[in-house]
Amino acid sequence: MLSRDFGGTKKWRTCFTADATGHTMLYTVANEALHHNVKIEDRKEVIALIHHGGKCYGAVVRDLITGELAGYVSKGTLLATGGYGRVYKHTTNAVICDGSGIASALETGIAKLGNMEAVQFHPTALVPSGILMTEGCRGDGGVLRDKDGYRFMPDYEPEKKELASRDVVSRRMLEHIKKGKGVPSPYGEHLWLDISILGRAHIEKNLRDVQGIAKTFAGIDPADEGSKGWVPVKPMQHYSMGGLRTDCKGHTHLKGLFCAGEAACWDLHGFNRLGGNSVSEAVVAGMIIGDYFAQHCKSAELDISTHIVENFIHASEDYLHHLLHNEGKEDVYVIRERMREIMDEKVGVFREGKVLEEALNELEDLYKRSKNIQVKNKKLHNNPELEDTYRTQKMLKIALCVAKGALDRTESRGAHTRIDHPKRDDANWLNRTLASWPDPNQTLPTLEYEPLDIMKMEISPDFRGYGAKGNFIPHPLKEKRDAEIAQITEEIKAKGGNRYDLQEALMPFELQEKYKAKNIRLGEES
Repeated sequence: MLSRDFGGTKKWRTCFTADATGHTMLYTVANEALHHNVKIEDRKEVIALIHHGGKCYGAVVRDLITGELAGYVSKGTLLATGGYGRVYKHTTNAVICDGSGIASALETGIAKLGNMEAVQFHPTALVPSGILMTEGCRGDGGVLRDKDGYRFMPDYEPEKKELASRDVVSRRMLEHIKKGKGVPSPYGEHLWLDISILGRAHIEKNLRDVQGIAKTFAGIDPADEGSKGWVPVKPMQHYSMGGLRTDCKGHTHLKGLFCAGEAACWDLHGFNRLGGNSVSEAVVAGMIIGDYFAQHCKSAELDISTHIVENFIHASEDYLHHLLHNEGKEDVYVIRERMREIMDEKVGVFREGKVLEEALNELEDLYKRSKNIQVKNKKLHNNPELEDTYRTQKMLKIALCVAKGALDRTESRGAHTRIDHPKRDDANWLNRTLASWPDPNQTLPTLEYEPLDIMKMEISPDFRGYGAKGNFIPHPLKEKRDAEIAQITEEIKAKGGNRYDLQEALMPFELQEKYKAKNIRLGEES
């Protein structure tokens, strides 16, 4: 299998298909779905989840063409709706990644969102379209240049240079622009991505999608020699580490509701994500959570009355009719655009308490104003304005969860950078943020925190390997856990144990036995 270097890693561990790994995976899944006659209902979306007695029984679904509502009653419900990047103005995310799926779970008042302030910004998004220029560009040897053509990353990160983790590269790029080294353009200042140094043959074989995107959306052939082939890029929102809080089996706080992939917060990434781990998560979550979900559906019973289902459908009908006949004066597109601007300007790569407080107050005001949106098109079917209205109300709840979590977390951790609290604070903040919306009339999320047990960790939190050493406040039990880990490791080695024995001793984990099969590493006999 082919593998390449990616940001934040010391070994070539990212397998790939040219620069179209995600496409390859999608084609494979689509082919398998067709092969197994999986029923796919297109152009439909969830309006609300059906739940009763703390248990989920499916969803109220709207047909985007006819406008009709239907109750989809099920033994199990699984959300795999992706991230929430579209609450930001500049993002690499697809237009459907607006967080409305997990917002529907939030609106049950039972399900909770986890670590919503953990938002990743990718260093190399194409200006102005926001289309991702894959990290493979830098993994293969591409470099970043400023307005003078100077390669600046080695000055900031001498060891990893352009292949420091994404949060670090994004911060360094913005710092460099603030020093007056950005390239002016009608779309704001940017920097240059130079892969021309890799040569045309390499680009047309391994980075052909990047080449096509740059040609189509920027009129640039990145294989052209010299500055003619440099591609304009700047950091933009890219990935959501936060999401619907689940356990390791995909269960949410609402029984019968599961979540997988980027939509979920199940601790695969923590407060940051390494390049390549999103497509890896799609495979792993589909395999593990999909299996647990199938087991749940086999054993679950449908014990809900049709009357309750009908009530949820009628409630959604009343809600849509209210939106259509609201006599308010607000414009959904003005509100949505301002929300995105606030998230970009005040809840972005660099965060500060007073600015976050301003953002939270403005977003809360926008949420209140969204109750008075006037939908000019009065049709229930083929009505994008109606759809944008109910989606925007959900998006504002997501944005409020991000901003509130970022304001209250007075430390820097992973992709969450507080310039007024630059240290990672394991003594006070080694916990997960949980956001809920128990009262439909409240205008801000309710936050609580779920502590992590350092005494159960395989590796205690330590220096990340870049930046200033000691730029974190250790947990008071760190030394004790480190001593335990060292002692357990020596005991396992003395008994002739292998890495599987060590794993089981340090941090046993629950997983289907078929997925715990031993693998072989290069250089190991067993």
